[in-house]
Amino acid sequence: MTARSYRPEGIALAVLLTAPLLYVIDIFIINMAIPAIKKGLNTTDAAIQLVIAGYLLGSACFFIIAGRVGDAVGRKKAFFWGMLAFTVTSCICGMATTSLALNIARLLQGISSAFMVTQSIALIQLLFTAPGERARAIGWYGITLSIAAIIGQILGGYLADTHMLVAGWRLAFFINVPVGMLALWAIRRYLPETPGEPGSGFDYAGAVTIMFGLGALIYSLTEGREQNWPLWSKVMIPVAVVVLGAFFRSQKRKSRGNLAPLMDTNLFGLKTFNIGLLAVLFHFMMHTAYLLMSAVYLQNGLRISALQCGVCFIPHALLFMLSSAIASRMLVRHGRNVLLAGLAIILVSFVLQLIYFNGHTSFRVAMLLIGLYGLGNGLVLPFMLNVVLNGVPAQHAGVSSGIFSTLQQTASALGISIIGGIFYQSIVHSPSDKYTIGLHNGLKAGMLCLVMVALMLSFLPKTFSKESAAMAAE
Repeated sequence: MTARSYRPEGIALAVLLTAPLLYVIDIFIINMAIPAIKKGLNTTDAAIQLVIAGYLLGSACFFIIAGRVGDAVGRKKAFFWGMLAFTVTSCICGMATTSLALNIARLLQGISSAFMVTQSIALIQLLFTAPGERARAIGWYGITLSIAAIIGQILGGYLADTHMLVAGWRLAFFINVPVGMLALWAIRRYLPETPGEPGSGFDYAGAVTIMFGLGALIYSLTEGREQNWPLWSKVMIPVAVVVLGAFFRSQKRKSRGNLAPLMDTNLFGLKTFNIGLLAVLFHFMMHTAYLLMSAVYLQNGLRISALQCGVCFIPHALLFMLSSAIASRMLVRHGRNVLLAGLAIILVSFVLQLIYFNGHTSFRVAMLLIGLYGLGNGLVLPFMLNVVLNGVPAQHAGVSSGIFSTLQQTASALGISIIGGIFYQSIVHSPSDKYTIGLHNGLKAGMLCLVMVALMLSFLPKTFSKESAAMAAE
């Protein structure tokens, strides 16, 4: 099946991109609306932190499970039901009257997002098989992530101060409903179904194990840092690592015996897949931590408003979109060199920020240097998916997408915990200009991650060959 087997191609891709659009918007829009939600529900800081953590936790724990479900029942069907559940839970979030009700609905919203996002990636891999087509489709996937982030930041800052028929923070959830309903109609109308494997069975024990392991790891990394690493978090992290190790060993045994594992570990026999995952790990650690540090620096260090902070990221988004669009046309021919050029631009941006970012940095300089980061990142982030999935057989589309998304989420948690931890510890122990010092130390840690990403890419083939793309289409 190719993208040309149905019409119109552009609409089908747009339908697939509604999943990452809604998923990322709901991260950033709620981040900006947190103070308003806390005031509206009259709740505590601990309860309000779970509004963010619960969403990320639900999605991270179910990415691999969702990928396997899509392989079994068909990607279109799993995509449709994931979108429907996301739309319904968004509505429930908007109607919540207590923090407990909101956090439960938010967890369910995160779980449903895992099903729609994983199927979106898998369907792009399956429907766009020619190297050029797939590079452009994945380029638009990356552009969508950037658009969603900037929409979420600006819209969240606006809605937080809006009071219409209902509180503005409730509109941050309700806005998903009309978009979700339109997407549901378009999924039925424009997307073809891919055959499932109904007789392949489902690894329920593996599903429970990975949910517990990932849940314990990500929750302890995110909430543990927020609470200054209490004893429970220090105990939970090694326990989670042991559980995840046991999960991998069981999946390896089931893969060898053809016992319908949740995750086929034969994927890890692909050298490019493993190296690509390591590149994803270091890049998303750096990227997520940078977004956090720069937002805190702008609002607390330079003392600008949340809405102005969102506006400061507009050049970042525009330049990200521009470089992504250009890179999608260059990727097949120039391969990893496109990504290495992007890493070099990011490195230049970080060096300039070390030189020019201080407690008196002008708004325009901040916009320019953050925009330069977006220009470089547009050559890298959207195509990490290409790096990981290059050469992966089509029958593993769902599971490989789930592994990619899970590692991306875990890397984000690690970045906030490790690099973000360096940033916050520097703030605590710095006598003056603490936010500048914290940002500088965080940037230095991010530069080490950039070096690791470049090292991983150097082990990959120089280009994404047509032969490997054909292998993925078989």
